[in-house]
Amino acid sequence: MNNKINHVVIAGGGTAGWMAAAAITKLIGHATKVTLVESDDIGTVGVGEATIPPIKTFHKLLGINEQEMMRYTNATFKLGISFENWGQKGDEYIHSFGMTGKECWAGEFHHFWLHGLRHGHTSPFGDYCLELQAAKANKFGLSAQNPVNYAYHLDATLYAKYLRNFSEKLGLNRQEGKISEVRKCKSTGNISELVLDSGQVISGDLFIDCTGFKGLLIEQALHTGYEDWSHILPCDSAIAVQTKTVESPRPYTRSIAHDSGWQWRIPLQNRVGNGLVYCSKYISDEQAKETLLNNIEGEMLTEPRVIKFKTGRRRKGWNKNCIALGLASGFIEPLESTSIHLIMSGVIRLLRLFPFDGITDNIVNEYNNKLDSELNSIRDFIVLHYKVTERDDSNFWDHCRTMDIPDSLSHKIDLFKNSGRVFLDDGDIFRVDSWTQVMLGQRIMPEQYHHIASIMTEQELTQFMNGLKQDVKQRVQMLPNHKDFIDKYCKAG
Repeated sequence: MNNKINHVVIAGGGTAGWMAAAAITKLIGHATKVTLVESDDIGTVGVGEATIPPIKTFHKLLGINEQEMMRYTNATFKLGISFENWGQKGDEYIHSFGMTGKECWAGEFHHFWLHGLRHGHTSPFGDYCLELQAAKANKFGLSAQNPVNYAYHLDATLYAKYLRNFSEKLGLNRQEGKISEVRKCKSTGNISELVLDSGQVISGDLFIDCTGFKGLLIEQALHTGYEDWSHILPCDSAIAVQTKTVESPRPYTRSIAHDSGWQWRIPLQNRVGNGLVYCSKYISDEQAKETLLNNIEGEMLTEPRVIKFKTGRRRKGWNKNCIALGLASGFIEPLESTSIHLIMSGVIRLLRLFPFDGITDNIVNEYNNKLDSELNSIRDFIVLHYKVTERDDSNFWDHCRTMDIPDSLSHKIDLFKNSGRVFLDDGDIFRVDSWTQVMLGQRIMPEQYHHIASIMTEQELTQFMNGLKQDVKQRVQMLPNHKDFIDKYCKAG
């Protein structure tokens, strides 16, 4: 396997393919040739329209101009996700991207907040988070004096086109064509060539599979295997539709739980992305379509389309000389907008481990170990939303509430329930604040908390809590309206 990597071949375009192409061409294109193969005849799923904050680091690494990218992709800002009807019908909470309050060496702010509850403080946990309060007030702004942590809502199809333009300017070779055959080396089992419908043969040293659910290289050619997670993430279908805008875009995604799944609502500058994720065991496609169309606002711009999937992941993200990205690597439903993030982290992990002088088992194992840790942590965080519910009004929610879950998640839930503590695993991309907001938002109230909070007198505690709350309030007042800021900063043409 100790052959130099002189040519990287990316099979498939879409968000995954073009994120990989942009990063590899920009950052190590001087050391290896990069070719992307895609067919104009093959569509992409293209509904992954929400992101999480690390994408800003990815753009900074590539030198992407934020305002230009946002104008091109009709993007808006995202401060978090509003979860509606998840704990019980009628409940609502926001999982925001900001830090809540102030932490200390012994624990995070929620210990002080829990202590405050025992001493008559009644303000909700979210009152101490700038990003959460800005989201509720429909405000957003960028300034060094008043920083906020944010991500984007964007048109995924336009984002892929933007990255294509970016990559081709850097010299990337795009090859139009449909892959008809994947050839392997008889002695090593490595992928050696892609054959196109036209008969053209493209050889390479390292292959990146971005061919979507079918996994043309990673699965159909290399038979990597699939780990099925549908017993803990039972939704297996989605219906997506775009609608006209009827209100100013809010700086957050909405996730609205229904009887057999949940609905997303993602505001872009020029339209709204809507969809229903559901379990076909409990609701038919037609019933799901009716549910979605009864709960959207504005005139439809597209016809509803059904997408079928199986939650889970390939048993290896890197197998032989092939790395799978995007839907080819597996599917964790988009409840916390992790799809684009997983593409990004996979690309960055590959670049950090890039086998310039030849693939070794150590490099492959390190990539897969880090991927395992990241995927398991994200899986647990998504499953948390389903498991920690008091809803018993449908068969779907009965299943979710009573289902067996991974020991790693059971431990996190029990630890928080009993002691108020949250400790992160190595692969966790969500901070303690995120876990705390979801668990508190879905009605888990810890029985204990760290007594570091009790070192304050009642007067000091009151001053501390009121000071933090007032600071958040003042900073929110300083922010402009979200739409007004977009119109000045990155209004789409």
